Amino acid sequence: MAFSSRLLSKSKQIQFCGSQITFQQTHAIPARCFAKQADRPALKGDEMLKGIFLEVKNKFEAAMGILRKEKITIDPEDPAAVAQYAKVMKTVREKADLFSESQRIQFTIQSRTQDIPDARSYLLTLKEIRMKRGLTDELGAEAMMFDALEKVEKELKKPLMRNDKKGMAVLMAEFDKINKKLGIRKEDLPKYEEQLELKIAKAQLEELKKDTLEAMETQKKREEFKDEQMVDPKSLDIRNFI
Repeated sequence: MAFSSRLLSKSKQIQFCGSQITFQQTHAIPARCFAKQADRPALKGDEMLKGIFLEVKNKFEAAMGILRKEKITIDPEDPAAVAQYAKVMKTVREKADLFSESQRIQFTIQSRTQDIPDARSYLLTLKEIRMKRGLTDELGAEAMMFDALEKVEKELKKPLMRNDKKGMAVLMAEFDKINKKLGIRKEDLPKYEEQLELKIAKAQLEELKKDTLEAMETQKKREEFKDEQMVDPKSLDIRNFI
């Protein structure tokens, strides 16, 4: 069961492209990302707790059902193994009705920024979210966005409010220039999301491999296993441990 819990854990070693994706979709986040948050009838006491328990139980069983069937190879250096792992985890999310990492970031941004009135506070909140989630800004896009905002506010001679349609249009035009400079195109967003999921998959496999080796090292210290040879993690079939 320890193996399965590791498989379902989320790695924080993700690249900044995730926040780039969410920024592009901030003003038009797909409704499907929030379908899981649909209104539910009011419940009380034990009935509410029972409902929560059953929902979590059903999600867990759905995830375990897939992990018991699908082959996962613990080899983060093999692109095919990483792609297969990402595919399995995507199936788990779909069957268990869970967020992908990109959807999770989108939802966090939406919920944290919906009541923010000005553009500067909005960008500062995006920066805070990025840092808390361990995302890196390798492209330097964040600094460029703040420079663009500084330019627009200097022209306006006042802080830019998000309900200022004309001012926000100017800012969005500046952001489009940044995207073009960095080679980011809206039509490529699905590709960026796929790349993000592959990075997450590789990071999770690296973590799983590390934990597997540590577990075997600990086991080897026991008297009854001291003469046993350690196996290569990629030769293990995780389905046998679930």
